Amino acid sequence: MDTILDALMLSNPNVRYVVFGSVLLGCAAAVVGAFTVLRKRSLVGDAVAHSVLPGVCGAFLVTQTKHPLALLIGAFISGWLSLVVIDFITRKTRVKEDSAIGIVLSVFFGAGILMLTAIQQTGSAAQSGLDKFLFGKAASMLLDDVMIFGGVAALLIAIVALFFKEFFLLSFDRDFARVIGLRVPLLDLLLSTMTVLAVVVGIQAVGVVLMAALLITPAAAARYWTERLGIMVVLAGLFGMMAGVTGAYISTAAPSMPTGPWIVVVTSVVFLLSVLFAPRRGVVAQAVRYKRNRTQITDENILKALYQMGESASEFTTVHSTEEIHGHRRMQLLTLQQGLARLRRQGYVEHHHRGWCLTSEGIERGKRVARLHRLWEVYLSRHLHLAPDHVHDSAESIEHILTPELEEQLASELNYPEVDPHNSPIPYRKKAKQKPETGTRNA
Repeated sequence: MDTILDALMLSNPNVRYVVFGSVLLGCAAAVVGAFTVLRKRSLVGDAVAHSVLPGVCGAFLVTQTKHPLALLIGAFISGWLSLVVIDFITRKTRVKEDSAIGIVLSVFFGAGILMLTAIQQTGSAAQSGLDKFLFGKAASMLLDDVMIFGGVAALLIAIVALFFKEFFLLSFDRDFARVIGLRVPLLDLLLSTMTVLAVVVGIQAVGVVLMAALLITPAAAARYWTERLGIMVVLAGLFGMMAGVTGAYISTAAPSMPTGPWIVVVTSVVFLLSVLFAPRRGVVAQAVRYKRNRTQITDENILKALYQMGESASEFTTVHSTEEIHGHRRMQLLTLQQGLARLRRQGYVEHHHRGWCLTSEGIERGKRVARLHRLWEVYLSRHLHLAPDHVHDSAESIEHILTPELEEQLASELNYPEVDPHNSPIPYRKKAKQKPETGTRNA
């Protein structure tokens, strides 16, 4: 408990460096990753993450030191070279981008592993800990590391804030951005450079193997919560920061737990929760919405069936048994019984000892569903020239989603027809002003 309290209070300098460094790296990578996700270049981020390893090893061979600035420069050069090679293969050969990414990722990462193995076999004492770049070494961050990575993170966030509108257009409509005079190639170059920088600073926390998760997962999770780019970028940054803090605290409380992999685990949990519980895009919300829509369709079909049965008998308050309703509108008997009970609670139908009948509210709602169905059949018949026996199925679907505004527009466009293609009367509301049809319209 004392260890946890010390970690939460940030009283230990080493804990402060790990926490601040993880927060900065997580936030910067997630903010840049938002644009990577929107541009559908997530695999490019993964390729860059694996391609920086030979740059790290090359920088060590040249400088014989593990100074973070030297390793950062080497990683940046290697990451940039991988982007150049991917672009060259895509433009100059018949190999597609996904294949080029797989080739470059494998070749660069394999070369990095060979160089790392060769360095370890030299026996140099300075190479100790270099292999930590495979899975990250956030727990060993020093003040110099935090200052360098914090500066790069601040630069990335500042560039995003400065060029937000341009990046917005580039992510959603490149052609429009080009038409209005934006220098799209330069903006592409800037975003690619930022992606490489985000990967380079992020490998300190999670390593080259897991860096793609830190770059992509927070942005993918944020996408589930909003339709606005600005909010998505902020949420991605917050998710990255939260993952960095949580991973750092877990590794502090349990020293045997590595920081980098735990950061990735936390981002994965955030993504899973977003997939399940996001208010509009989440699986649970979609299931609830689907259930609500199915319930509405069932209720309206029952009301329409009762209205049509009353229409045939010229008496809408006639009592009909459950079997009669089931014979008129084929659906599972249990579904029909549940729908009738639900409509009774809502005040649309009444139950008598012999069966069910519509209330005044039920008559109006059933009339509206029948009206929408028949108006749409007229529309399909007149404008798409479909035969009368080909319009029913489409009207069965559309009748449940037409709004009152669309209903009025549709009736006005059709000049308020009196009957549908099957010569069934169209029951307008009493307030609706019907207009006589002209010969031109009928033609």
